[in-house]
Amino acid sequence: MSFTNDKTREINCKIVYYGPPLSGKSTTLRQLYGEVRKDSKGDMISLSQDKDRTLYFDFVPLNLGKVGGYTVRVHLYTVPGEAGYEQSRSLISKGVDGVVFIADSQLARMEANLAALSGLKEILRKEGHEWGEVPCVFQYNKRDLPGAVPSKDLAHYLNDEGREEFETVATTGKGVFEAFKAITQLVLKALG
Repeated sequence: MSFTNDKTREINCKIVYYGPPLSGKSTTLRQLYGEVRKDSKGDMISLSQDKDRTLYFDFVPLNLGKVGGYTVRVHLYTVPGEAGYEQSRSLISKGVDGVVFIADSQLARMEANLAALSGLKEILRKEGHEWGEVPCVFQYNKRDLPGAVPSKDLAHYLNDEGREEFETVATTGKGVFEAFKAITQLVLKALG
């Protein structure tokens, strides 16, 4: 849930990048971090086992500028996708204002995609949110891999509500910033 400080004229929002293990959550945040001007971001914090496995979370604070006389800050988080980190995912997702669900486009990862989406819905339900209440976009990642599942098939199984979706290649940044802009716009619109 966003936090508005009228005294300092700041609005702070939380966006969580959610998905199965090795779907590209941390890589996406690293790409975004590299794209944003130095004066608009804080330090990226990453608690990971190695460059590919998030141990607890990644965090990037961004300053989006002023909206209606208030400085808007967005705090981007990833969650660990591995089994056994349910409590971490739940804790990091508390007070979320928006979600980017990153699905792995490989057919062999479809079951993991479905399990991660089910877990996300359960976390939101425990937080008192219905699935459609929290702004969400879908990022179909790893589109560059041979045999990637067609996006329309991913949408059929993962996005039957018809939310915005983006084909991405996190390792090159393709589509990553577009998904970020879309979720940010939805979050700001929800603040209303």
